[in-house]
Amino acid sequence: MQIDAAKAIELRNKRGWTQQHLADACAVSLRTIQRVEKDGIASQETVAALCSVYEIERQVIGADSVTTPKVSNAVNQQRSPSWLDALPMLITLLLGMAIGIGLTLWLTNR
Repeated sequence: MQIDAAKAIELRNKRGWTQQHLADACAVSLRTIQRVEKDGIASQETVAALCSVYEIERQVIGADSVTTPKVSNAVNQQRSPSWLDALPMLITLLLGMAIGIGLTLWLTNR
């Protein structure tokens, strides 16, 4: 989720906290706080923890909407199954039966 990294830094500095202090208060790693402040990217859980610790709404740090990945329509569309989907399995079954019957006949004629 994209957030305003500058606002995150501003909120932390306003309280006089170090990144480690904020990480401890949010129960996340120091690396997570560094990534949030550098890239402005945080998980929903991290955003919730930041908002809880700062006692603010999500909109304050620019996380007002949940971003969802875009899925192409080709992947998203479902097609109905066809008998052609079962064709490889059917061929394998028939071939196996033919080999089995042939082998049985060959072994019994010995």
